[in-house]
Amino acid sequence: MLITIANVLAGLIGAGIILIGVREFWAPQAAAGFGIPNTPTEDPNFQAWLAVKAVRDIASGVFIFILLVGATPHLLGWFMLAAAGMPAGDALIVLRSKGPKATAYGVHGATAAVMLAISVLLFVG
Repeated sequence: MLITIANVLAGLIGAGIILIGVREFWAPQAAAGFGIPNTPTEDPNFQAWLAVKAVRDIASGVFIFILLVGATPHLLGWFMLAAAGMPAGDALIVLRSKGPKATAYGVHGATAAVMLAISVLLFVG
């Protein structure tokens, strides 16, 4: 049961990050919601950087689905544990940039916490 719950949550995380990547790629102005004040969403150089980030976000989500299909729950747990560093790092970036604490903790921090919880469920399940 714990593994099933963790797999569903991991799949939601994977789908979510793929959708975020697609959104960054097709609508760079959406990056303003990341939480960094004065994000230059109309700057072509920023949009190029964001396209690179978008591809990496999409690939990260695909990695989760590959592990869901072809790996053991334990391996997926290790991946989710390591990958939780990404939203945790994002939270620190938003805080360092004097962005909204609600975004840092409520979006990025909460995502990292859910990913850590998924890891625990996969390890103990």
